[in-house]
Amino acid sequence: MNTQHLPLAVIAAAGLWLAGCTTEPARPLDSPKYSIEDTGKFTHLDKSSAAAISCTNLQERRLPDGRLEGVASLRNREAKAVKIQVNCVFKDVQGFSTGDETPFRAVTIEGDATEAVRFTSANAAAKQFTLRVRLAR
Repeated sequence: MNTQHLPLAVIAAAGLWLAGCTTEPARPLDSPKYSIEDTGKFTHLDKSSAAAISCTNLQERRLPDGRLEGVASLRNREAKAVKIQVNCVFKDVQGFSTGDETPFRAVTIEGDATEAVRFTSANAAAKQFTLRVRLAR
């Protein structure tokens, strides 16, 4: 048996073992499969919110009276609570605003948590929508 390289093997194994140790638990990354970013239905209004918040689910449905309702699941990527402002712009079939834009709503999302926000159009002219997010001022 060749024991000449044994000390190098022990050092390499110890190095690999130590490389796996971390001081902070790894947080899960957003899955691109479930990310709603860049779909036209969700947009960030500032770079800070883009780094802190992601949209993991977006649902829409037509109410019995014809109005459009949208529900978004917003995920805080950071370990601390984040205060954001969210609003919704409802659009016609061509993508132009129907004039039905909700006021910004303040939402606090705890660290590494997901919060659902719901918006409903004021009239049946809305056929699509865009959710807009920014950090609270």
